[in-house]
Amino acid sequence: MPSLLVVEDEPHIASGLRFNLEAEHHEVDLVETGELALERLGQEPNRYDCVVLDVMLPGVDGFAVARAARARGCLTPILMLTARGRAEDVLRGFEAGADDYLPKPFELSILLARINALVRRHAWHRAGASDAEAAARTPDVFSFADKVVDFDAQELRVKSETVPLTLMETNLLRYLVQHEGQVVSRKALLEHVWNLHEDTDTRAIDHFIARLRKYLERDRGRPKHLLTVRGVGYKFVAKPR
Repeated sequence: MPSLLVVEDEPHIASGLRFNLEAEHHEVDLVETGELALERLGQEPNRYDCVVLDVMLPGVDGFAVARAARARGCLTPILMLTARGRAEDVLRGFEAGADDYLPKPFELSILLARINALVRRHAWHRAGASDAEAAARTPDVFSFADKVVDFDAQELRVKSETVPLTLMETNLLRYLVQHEGQVVSRKALLEHVWNLHEDTDTRAIDHFIARLRKYLERDRGRPKHLLTVRGVGYKFVAKPR
């Protein structure tokens, strides 16, 4: 049974989330503050399959929780709930280490779909591969230029530096590596990395690409490995000319 940590200080939303997630056969731990969330994650960093994290919390807010969790090496998927879907909230959430976001008020069916997608990906990763095709096409360790990506460990090694990757960063990079040299549309990334088919704002993908470029590129303004194909999507190039 998947285990979820829900961080929400509004009692009616928290109780509704617990009821509906437990009805979907999830085990739910509920806390009201960012401090308690970090305490839970610190005590048992590998216990949870997903964290549902509200941005507006008393004391330590959701951005600080996500940032602190990632700094401590916690790679559990984080779904962030943002106020009114404000662009600044979404961007700050991704920069802090969130894997996905959903604006309030949200539709329950979409929330459940997002959580289940993150839980499935996390389970696949723990099993060592996402699916048979991906396992056959992508090695657990991929080297290019002066970089080594260890998909199983969720790490990027650049010379003597090791950079931990979140689940979605790892899955996104894996998919791009699988399609090395090909133009991949934002829609394809949304469907095959996030497992989402409904009408979703694809700008979220752009923020993940920006995060990967921070790790992969010497000059993020002039990328050589992770290229933008204007109006279409992105292309990964292992050996640029």
